[in-house]
Amino acid sequence: MRAGVVVAAQPGVEDLAVRAEELGLHSFWVNDTPMVHGDPFVALSLCAKATSRIRLGIGVTSPALRSAPATASGLASLNALAPGRIICGVGTGNTARRTLGMRPTTAARLETFTAALQDLCAGRSTEYREGDWVRDIRFLHAGAHVNTADPIEFVVAALLGPKAAAVAGRRGTGLISFGLLDATAWHALHDTRRHAAQGTPRDPDSHTDSYVVTSLHLLDEGEDPHGDAARDATGHLVLSLLAFAADTAADTPAFAEQLGPEEREAVRRLLDRRGTTATAPDRHTKLYPNYLGRIAPQDRDLVLPSLMNTLALVGTRDDLLTRITTLEQAGVDELLIQPVIDPRTEMAQLAKLLT
Repeated sequence: MRAGVVVAAQPGVEDLAVRAEELGLHSFWVNDTPMVHGDPFVALSLCAKATSRIRLGIGVTSPALRSAPATASGLASLNALAPGRIICGVGTGNTARRTLGMRPTTAARLETFTAALQDLCAGRSTEYREGDWVRDIRFLHAGAHVNTADPIEFVVAALLGPKAAAVAGRRGTGLISFGLLDATAWHALHDTRRHAAQGTPRDPDSHTDSYVVTSLHLLDEGEDPHGDAARDATGHLVLSLLAFAADTAADTPAFAEQLGPEEREAVRRLLDRRGTTATAPDRHTKLYPNYLGRIAPQDRDLVLPSLMNTLALVGTRDDLLTRITTLEQAGVDELLIQPVIDPRTEMAQLAKLLT
């Protein structure tokens, strides 16, 4: 299986991209969560100039954040800096919207957005709509401004249901998911994608890449798999799920209802600890600061073993390789880790394990 890394945009991100390339990693992604992290297009421009081989990904953008013309311009500009190395993840904006206190957009709008980006980034015209106004648009400049000759890879974020996987099938894109380490779930996503591609001009059996974002903690001999070190390495994923459950308990109760009693109690403690409630209109300002950042020691008790095992890869080398092989057999092509403790060390561990 291939290996890659996902980070937040920040000064010095290009140095991490260079190190990832030196380690032989396949891709380097930057989050697009405007009110929590820096801008991915700025960060990846620096990475494009500093590297020569590694693929560079936006993970992920959304029509709820950016217009299709502006996004396409950013992608094609990156493609001019790093020809043929750009990956664009697109989604409904689940996290990026909720950090604004807003709901994500619809799968229908996601599909329209994805289609427009595919057309524009390939140099074709596309229909663009604002309210009652509809116009055909295309890039009007040529030369070195943008690159529409080298292909850009698109992947759709599939998190909580089949709708996004169906979009991927109809648009002929790959898939990316966050913390989805269940092989059965991946088989279901690929089946949905394949079924949706039937009846379209796209070959249902053509291969597109699938990516999973997780965290990795390689245990030392005799180390507690649920000790402080393991909780620190995986806690950002666990707390992201608890924050989502806390935030959506009122408007999307089905998700929280899938959690067990211990997990629901952890959600309640998180709300109390952050000084908010599941219905407070400003809860997003309390739940999402430091989102996907290193957790505070006092929050380690919220990092439940059940959620660590579900969302992250923790174990001995043999344990990890067994789980990774199962994912590969389920159709996952690339494992992306989101490091928070020591990115250089964590990237090196990943490279040693998989490359």
